[in-house]
Amino acid sequence: MRFRATFGVIVLGVSLAACGGAKSNVEQGSAGQELKGVSLRVGSKEFTEQLVLGQMTLELLRAHGANVTDKTNIQGSTNTRNALTSGLVDLYWDYTGTGWITYLKHAKPIPDPARQYTEVAKDDLAKNKIVWEPPAPLNNTYAFAIRQDAAQRLGVRTMSDVANLLKTKPAEATFCIESEFSTRDDGWPGLKKAYGMDVPSGNVKQLDTGVIYTETAKGQTCNFGEVFTTDGRIPAKHLQVLQDDRHFFPVYNASLTLRQEISTKYPQIAKIVAPVAQKLTDETMRGLNAKVDVDGYEPKQVAHDWLEQQGFLK
Repeated sequence: MRFRATFGVIVLGVSLAACGGAKSNVEQGSAGQELKGVSLRVGSKEFTEQLVLGQMTLELLRAHGANVTDKTNIQGSTNTRNALTSGLVDLYWDYTGTGWITYLKHAKPIPDPARQYTEVAKDDLAKNKIVWEPPAPLNNTYAFAIRQDAAQRLGVRTMSDVANLLKTKPAEATFCIESEFSTRDDGWPGLKKAYGMDVPSGNVKQLDTGVIYTETAKGQTCNFGEVFTTDGRIPAKHLQVLQDDRHFFPVYNASLTLRQEISTKYPQIAKIVAPVAQKLTDETMRGLNAKVDVDGYEPKQVAHDWLEQQGFLK
């Protein structure tokens, strides 16, 4: 995903209670014995999508015989990455754009998703001995969203439409953004430059992430809110994501990352995870995230239920 704040301490070994009394774990080895006797520590970052992906990985590896330790809920991208490279965790899901820009320090993202994955995987393996497994289709990148009825009223579907709206109806072109996004090169400054948008300062409000979704849905503080494309609050609040038609925002496909030594020693991991990754589309991830953020279920339960429904735990 896009880079998250890296302040805070590493929080390891958080266990998440399941909701509703349904079975939250599978019997070890119920789906196979490929990883019998293998001990693995699974990490994740601290936000909803990462917690769901981390819990999926724990359940999946356990179902194939592994002894797994829950090291999810680490604060921040840099702390989580450091936990992997230092050996505190053995594997976790990260995002191709984050790897390329934040860890490998490349200034410009690669717009093509396949090439972005290929380049980050090649570069990170060569420099840091980190393996990136083939990514999921889900792309948790920045975007702007608007209420569905307002999108129809204003005739906007793309960011180019928004740029044009600034010229024809500037009073309608109001924006809610995060403070971090307001200064990032792959955020507000770069977006305005890419689309040639001259936005009056009075048209922009800086708010916390959760508040942005609420205020965008209300349509009073702003018409256009900065969102993340796999956030479950998008469908829940009847928002429409605007197409980034100039491909400004980096690609953030989710990929399981692990140290080369673990990948080499246990190639079964890649085979077990691959079919799961293939099913994780933007739409699927939005639905899973919404189960947590909107419906109030624990990530552990959401992960378990989805894997069971898809037949991955048998």
